[in-house]
Amino acid sequence: MAIDRVISGNKRNEAEESFALSMRPQSISELIGQENVREKLSIAITAAKQRGEPLEHILFYGPPGLGKTTLAHIVANEMGTNLRCSSGPALVKQGDVMGLLTNIGEGDVLFIDEVHRLSTAVEEFIYPAMEDFKVDFTVDSGMHAKTINFPLKRFTLVGATTRAGLLSAPLRSRFGMLYHLEYYNEKQLTQILQRSAGLLDLKCDDGTLELIAARSRGTPRIANRLLKRVRDYAQVKGSGGLSGEIVDNALKMERIDILGLDELDRSFLRSLAEVYDGGPAGIEALAATLGEEKDTLEDVVEPYLLQIGFVRRTKRGREITQAGSKHLGLKVKTLKDRTDRSLFDK
Repeated sequence: MAIDRVISGNKRNEAEESFALSMRPQSISELIGQENVREKLSIAITAAKQRGEPLEHILFYGPPGLGKTTLAHIVANEMGTNLRCSSGPALVKQGDVMGLLTNIGEGDVLFIDEVHRLSTAVEEFIYPAMEDFKVDFTVDSGMHAKTINFPLKRFTLVGATTRAGLLSAPLRSRFGMLYHLEYYNEKQLTQILQRSAGLLDLKCDDGTLELIAARSRGTPRIANRLLKRVRDYAQVKGSGGLSGEIVDNALKMERIDILGLDELDRSFLRSLAEVYDGGPAGIEALAATLGEEKDTLEDVVEPYLLQIGFVRRTKRGREITQAGSKHLGLKVKTLKDRTDRSLFDK
């Protein structure tokens, strides 16, 4: 079972979702970062409103926590329409989709999170809905089966995925606009934290939000989550405001270091360095060593370690870099050491 990580970009529970919702920007003008996506989306929305037409179907893809759901809310708000939300795993059969599609109004936005996890039957069922705004629904079965054609109102499907490579080509081709979300830099994350702190009426000393931003792994969701943790610590252990000492102590208690690595990240690096002599090592072997799911390592741990240059992928497996071993104070065996040891073993 995966560890419940504070610095994971994944969604965690309803309480956190409610907190995130209160922090969420409501318009493109309030959105911080993602300048390229923001500009393209703004032009598309303005043009669609001028023509009086719904937007084309949109696919947002990228690592978790970068704002795909937020962008779906912004699209609906900017278009002045309703937003209907669901997720790929929740849409199991055709009837589940029919319930959503038949309740959609003209120009409404249907948001499907984790769209890559739609079943084949559901995926094929929504193709005509995306293209022709109609569906053929089969009622009864056997000799009494009959197909009813349901016309639908024109709508915009907004899909979100962390694994665009798992989308089938037919589904991907039906999205008119595809936007990749990038990690945020520290300056952008600090601006996000300043906005969040203002909404929370939280007093912060100069430089404290920068300390949180530096450990947020380039992800707004993690930044707001850490802000909430630090706020709780400041309320109980301090005067309620944020100081450099409060931030350091709060994040130290969470075992998050200056680069935003937690114990699972460090265990991943230590296993590569100590168990596999720096690598290469297969992801299945690392998962077995750490007692973690392979998908957790691939989707949650590796992306950030690759981004900051602590791990590299090769055809033979994962390897720790000099920067990664230096950060943990570990010494990785050189190629000569491994060759000499190999000869000794023989």
